[in-house]
Amino acid sequence: MRVLALQHIACEHPGALTEVIRERGAELVQVELDEGEPLPDWRDFDAVLAMGGPMGAMDDGEHPWLAAERRLVREAVEDGRAFLGVCLGVQLLDRAEVGLLPVELTAEGRAHPLFAGIEEPLITLQWHGDSFELPAGAVRLASSPVAPNQAFAVGPRAFGVQFHLEVTAEMAREWARVPAYQRSLAETLGEDAGRAFLDEVESRAEELHPAARRLCSNWLELAVTGR
Repeated sequence: MRVLALQHIACEHPGALTEVIRERGAELVQVELDEGEPLPDWRDFDAVLAMGGPMGAMDDGEHPWLAAERRLVREAVEDGRAFLGVCLGVQLLDRAEVGLLPVELTAEGRAHPLFAGIEEPLITLQWHGDSFELPAGAVRLASSPVAPNQAFAVGPRAFGVQFHLEVTAEMAREWARVPAYQRSLAETLGEDAGRAFLDEVESRAEELHPAARRLCSNWLELAVTGR
């Protein structure tokens, strides 16, 4: 199996998901689009993993490669490739949600194989100012009070999640050095609370990883079986 990871900033990589992908014997190919690395042909991959980033999904003026990335995702999903999107690309939330916060699975989520073996409450890292509307035909799998569409499925192999589970302590330290993320936290929480939040993420990141590993393993299994 070959997995394509689309990155939009160096410090938002697959993180804790990397180990699971490699344990299953899959080849992980990481492409950092913000650094000008070209998009490969999605047909050469069995699964596509799209990570987060500081830009919005429609910021084509500043990031012209986004249009080609959206086209790749659409074509790959329409062809039936396995897809998992994390955070970036979600729209229409009118206020930010930041913190280590619980997400509730819907009835459909509890019955779905993507979340098999994952205990509730599911503690997640939330750090976003946008959310998404469910695509046509999508099934909501998880929700929270601020962002009702925390996770969804489109068909048997394509999924989107608003939250982060993959973040490591090292990634949290890297995020703390990104000016755009610093500004976001200062505007949302204030400077002191923002620094305290980053310290909490760094100290508690490993609490996210059991669910991260299980979700990734479930996704890779769905990439093979479709069920």
